Amino acid sequence: MGIINLSPDSFSGDGLGTDLEAASARAKSFVAEGADIIDVGGESTRPGTEAKSIDDVDAELKLVIPAIERLSREVTVPISVDTYKPKVAEAALKAGARMLNDIWALKKSPRLAEIAAEAGVPVILMSNQRDAPASDIMSAIKADLERAIVTAIKAGVPEQNIIIDPGVGFGKTLEQNLEIIRRLSELRYLQKPILLGTSRKSMIGQVLDLPVDQRLEGTAATVAIGIAHGADIVRVHDVKEMVRVCRMSDAIIRRK
Repeated sequence: MGIINLSPDSFSGDGLGTDLEAASARAKSFVAEGADIIDVGGESTRPGTEAKSIDDVDAELKLVIPAIERLSREVTVPISVDTYKPKVAEAALKAGARMLNDIWALKKSPRLAEIAAEAGVPVILMSNQRDAPASDIMSAIKADLERAIVTAIKAGVPEQNIIIDPGVGFGKTLEQNLEIIRRLSELRYLQKPILLGTSRKSMIGQVLDLPVDQRLEGTAATVAIGIAHGADIVRVHDVKEMVRVCRMSDAIIRRK
């Protein structure tokens, strides 16, 4: 999954704003490099930012919808929209998105599950502890994902359309983030595809004492180890390099 950040204040410094030419070029490059999904987001979720009201959508719509309309015409892979807001999700699906990526796992709005069910699209449910830090992180993630899966199924989302994400970096300490990757295989009991998002994150900067633009090798290590422990999808900024890491890891771990 290749990341297209449109928010100007993106933590990774790659926010494109309203530059549709740049968004198109980046998406096409990602597909050429081997991306299977393009994830488009219009609100920064960098550490320290507060989640906005689910009705505060104007700025996000102005960034996301024109980009999705264009990318859905120009690239051959599915477009995912990174949002927890029903109004943005509905508009994005009408514009051509084919997947919802909810960083709050339906806590901010269970309506997202109904939207996914009505549209027949997959939904990614990410465990986020920013509103409730936990001491036993894996127990908290498991309980959160179990709750979200039940909510999604009750809303009519088919089992096969649910993807789970432990939420590395969202309300977790450095030690907890490392623990999540080390214990990722424990989430297999949920019998859902596992998405892992570690690309360029602060945990890598903390371990290696490196700025955002120098975290490629650290990201590669988390991707390879994550795949070894059960990750099925990895959400990344550096597609070309991480596709190579994925293919090599799959050859070893999954004999692909």
